[in-house]
Amino acid sequence: MKLSVRRLTTAACIAALYAGLTLLTAPIAFGAVQLRFAEALCILPYFTPAAIPGLFVGCLVANLASPMGAADLIVGSLATLLAAVVSRFLPKYLVPLPAVIFNAILIGLLLHLTAGLPLWASMGQIALEQGIACYGLGIPLMLLLETRKDKIFQ
Repeated sequence: MKLSVRRLTTAACIAALYAGLTLLTAPIAFGAVQLRFAEALCILPYFTPAAIPGLFVGCLVANLASPMGAADLIVGSLATLLAAVVSRFLPKYLVPLPAVIFNAILIGLLLHLTAGLPLWASMGQIALEQGIACYGLGIPLMLLLETRKDKIFQ
């Protein structure tokens, strides 16, 4: 990816938006319930590679406020980075899937190991919450952005 002021600015805006949305909804964004509306932004790698570092940094900044500490900072941010990289190369309606899968596995495992929550129940709950954010909000966002992508993502 060629580094330009436009791509750097796009990544920074995505990072700020992700972190801001997560912190605004902190009571339901951290812990056993992890419904992060900001995860709808995980569709952005479909439009621009600048979204990959943007989502990663945004998640990293948001996870500084996580009550799970360094574990969530590392594992949660890694899940977002992996999902963003993989989703960049998928067809439109599969773009949200990596965020659902990586978060369900990694965050579900993290909740199991750090909070003692049942593994499969944690993974299932995270998958459901990610599905709500990534498909329920992300796909409509994707369809909206597609109508204006030439003006937004140059």
